[in-house]
Amino acid sequence: MTFRMPAEWAPHDWTWIGFPTSPDEWPGAFDGARRQIADFASALHADGKGEEVRLVVANEADADAARALVAPGVTIAVHNLGDVWLRDTAPIAVLNGVTGERALVDFGFNGWGGKYQMPGDEDIGARLAATTGMATSTQNWVFEGGAIDTDGTGLFVTTEQCLLNPNRNPDLDRGKIETLLAGALGLSDMLWLGDGLLNDHTDGHVDNLARFVAPGKLALPIATTPDDPNTAIYADARARAKAHGVEVVDIPSPGLVLVDGEAIPASYMNFYVGNAAVIVPIYGQPNDQAALDAFAPFFPGRQIVGLRSDAILSGGGSFHCCSQQMPSLV
Repeated sequence: MTFRMPAEWAPHDWTWIGFPTSPDEWPGAFDGARRQIADFASALHADGKGEEVRLVVANEADADAARALVAPGVTIAVHNLGDVWLRDTAPIAVLNGVTGERALVDFGFNGWGGKYQMPGDEDIGARLAATTGMATSTQNWVFEGGAIDTDGTGLFVTTEQCLLNPNRNPDLDRGKIETLLAGALGLSDMLWLGDGLLNDHTDGHVDNLARFVAPGKLALPIATTPDDPNTAIYADARARAKAHGVEVVDIPSPGLVLVDGEAIPASYMNFYVGNAAVIVPIYGQPNDQAALDAFAPFFPGRQIVGLRSDAILSGGGSFHCCSQQMPSLV
């Protein structure tokens, strides 16, 4: 058996979470985004009953701000950090199920197709990897962790809109990408969905559209109101998943969420599976509780925690986007 990326629900040794550093990236919502990310870190740590949380901050001033917001026990780690989206810039851990070895994979990063480039993002993955002492493979192609999700068996899901976008790797086609991911993360089967959510700055990351909740079971939003801007996208994803032989789990969509008159990519799919809790972003929408209830059967023994994420989303992502797990040794 080669190295393989485990499912997120496998036990973690710790989780990295990024902490906002630039008010310009969060116009009118900087303080709120900091509070909501701090609440996420505290809920994940759960007074030591959850897992170690390493909150990554850019400097000592941000470290002081973070300490004032998080619960005792959350570790503050100072690194030169640009944006908070460590799902896309931090290294990804893989495990060897036979030998019990753990290693890291560090991918190239180009600011989501050159749209958002901040100093520090280009090498934060290598610098975080260096703090672990683990063997690290450097991949010389552009890839973001939020572009895929896996059920831990070698089955991955992604979107064509992101991984086939010419603003990442114009010389790579579907087959070449699958081959590279087979070598890097242990992919053996890829489910290709179409587009991601409307107005998603990442060009359709799948972690805002579809997530595995068990081996072979893919959670997908379902529209419950006629004004949901992603109704057709959900339907297309559902048809592709079923055609691939994947079982689909329906999760109510938050529906139309507007900021300054524009639909934003609000999604319950950007949840994070911790050791003790599943943290789900909520938005003050009518379907918030229904979504939390829908996740509960798939994570017995874990608390389903809904936390507001609207301020974080104003910067382009949510809980899953700003975190990266370190799975425990087998």
